[in-house]
Amino acid sequence: MSKKFTVACVQNCATPDVWHNIETSLRLAAAAAADGAQLIATPEYFSGLETRDGLFHPGAYPEAGHPVLPAFAEAARKLGVWFLLGSIGVQNRDGRISNRSYLINSDGEIVARYDKIHMFDVDLDGGSYRESATISPGGQAIVADTPWARIGLSICYDLRFAALYRQLALMGAEVLATPAAFTKVTGEAHWHILQRARAIENGCFVIAPCQYGKISGGGECYGHSLIIDPWGEVLADAGDGEGYIVATLDLSRVEAARTRIPALQHERPIRGSDEGQGQKSLLVGSG
Repeated sequence: MSKKFTVACVQNCATPDVWHNIETSLRLAAAAAADGAQLIATPEYFSGLETRDGLFHPGAYPEAGHPVLPAFAEAARKLGVWFLLGSIGVQNRDGRISNRSYLINSDGEIVARYDKIHMFDVDLDGGSYRESATISPGGQAIVADTPWARIGLSICYDLRFAALYRQLALMGAEVLATPAAFTKVTGEAHWHILQRARAIENGCFVIAPCQYGKISGGGECYGHSLIIDPWGEVLADAGDGEGYIVATLDLSRVEAARTRIPALQHERPIRGSDEGQGQKSLLVGSG
């Protein structure tokens, strides 16, 4: 594997119009590729999003007929790039939806899939959300090989569960993908802190494409797509608005960070006790 490669994060504001969102994202991706990006990542639900009564409606289709997949497979071949599709809504046979990431190679082939594990069921100032009402959670941590690095996959609310990222790092991830449609309320408070923490804790690069702007039906996304190095330095921040960011990742910085702070090697079982209930044990990083 090459020690260096260039990544981009696309930042869009998805509407309920899937074809409009595809066109916008492909236009931004083509510009990022022209700027040297070899791997281009999109946000969570970049191809369609609206809310109704606190429920997410991502414009879902069955995987076999989803318009996003052939469009980005063709673009991958044409541009000679890999795509990390942050997530799209995939309609299942039981009528529920999977919030699913795809990694597509430069031949237009699907290399990996990941279904979001943690459901965003919260009550915030300005609105409540019940992702689990329509979305089926996944249950498997995924690390995928690329020509440059091993990438651990996650989506949005997963970011708050540090054990998942420790598991991905222990599985060999050097880059953590954290695509999102983070709300403006939580983004202003926690987005940069959580992203930098996941990078620092695991000695990994983080690529974090995020939607920005008003969501049809209510809500607002924070934007500020990020690329972060293993020491927690922000290499690029997209701010608020449509566009993309690009940065070159030097994988030797992963080894350097893990040598300076060998936290993965220092991982130990943690034992605790509940009074009157005996001892319980937790292995941090067990997923």
